[in-house]
Amino acid sequence: MTSLSEQRCVACRADSPHVTDEEVAELHPRMPEWRVITESNVRKLRRTFRFTNFRQALTFSGSVGDAAEEEGPHPRLVTEWGRVTVTWWTHAVKDIHRNDFIMAAKTDLLYDRYGS
Repeated sequence: MTSLSEQRCVACRADSPHVTDEEVAELHPRMPEWRVITESNVRKLRRTFRFTNFRQALTFSGSVGDAAEEEGPHPRLVTEWGRVTVTWWTHAVKDIHRNDFIMAAKTDLLYDRYGS
């Protein structure tokens, strides 16, 4: 089985399928640090990453942004001193798509590279 971080995102439209509850139950255990939240009736994946200073947090935010530009999905990034909160969801489907799990896994890899 190919890991999520090795997979590529697919283009989404408003009629693209969001993940089912069963798919969330299968995919979420692969990344237990991520929380599935509901915000304004939209399911999202969220994780806060910790850093020892603002420069590390800013560098990490930039690397997540670069990955988003390369793959297509774009997260909410909140960069603060010592931490970055990343939230993934697919705007077009107003829910979580498999792409969001792929990007969360890629974000974890970036943290392994840039994290404290």
